[in-house]
Amino acid sequence: MLTSLWSATAMVPVNSGAAAAYRTLFMTMRRLVVGRRLTVRLDDGDLTMTVTEFDSRLDVRGLSVGQLNDVRVTARDIRWRTSAFDKASVTLHNVHMKPGAPPQLVAAPVELTLELPPEVLDEVFRRAAPRLAGHIGADGVARLSLAGRRRLGHLEVAARVNGSTLWLTARRVVVGARRWRLPARTPAYPVQLPELAHGLQLTGVDFGPGVVQVSGTLPEWRSELPRKQLEDIISALSVTGVVLNLTRLGRR
Repeated sequence: MLTSLWSATAMVPVNSGAAAAYRTLFMTMRRLVVGRRLTVRLDDGDLTMTVTEFDSRLDVRGLSVGQLNDVRVTARDIRWRTSAFDKASVTLHNVHMKPGAPPQLVAAPVELTLELPPEVLDEVFRRAAPRLAGHIGADGVARLSLAGRRRLGHLEVAARVNGSTLWLTARRVVVGARRWRLPARTPAYPVQLPELAHGLQLTGVDFGPGVVQVSGTLPEWRSELPRKQLEDIISALSVTGVVLNLTRLGRR
């Protein structure tokens, strides 16, 4: 039933029954994924996560022409290859169905926020600046010190991103119980970041209690979604413990 509705609405720009069909499809997908522990097989590795949010402010007029507005997806306890992440949120803006054979699901832009464990900061400096060590305290303050010589003191730093460079600016010098505030004109220290996959652009780095929050933007995401592929996705989601295979999707 759902896939028959999808086939009809995806091929016709305006349809009297399209709004109901898209809403039914969206709510069904939401019911199948929220609260579930899912393993998704992608082209570059398996992604395992617990989905906690899958929402959109659906509008009847927009749905009638395949417009889903903004869609927000949140997941926790994420595992990808050998990496682990606490939480990730993705907001897909202007999500809409582009008619065709096969139809395409399009979003532009896509905003991503990823919460990383504090050990990630140490790993960044091991690769980019081996003489320095970075750590984040329970107070959410990022600190830099000489690698292996943390007892000599440290710098409290703030971070900003410009393109592919992370700029760290020292705010205070701390040696034992003594603290000195540094001038506002203190030069920033550049850390070159690795190139991100699929055109993802890093837009921000923030520090919190025991966490590094990284934000990025993808200018556009689109995926071919033929009827047979949709049938396979719904069938897989309907069964607990089945790996959702998305390796053949025409993502761009």
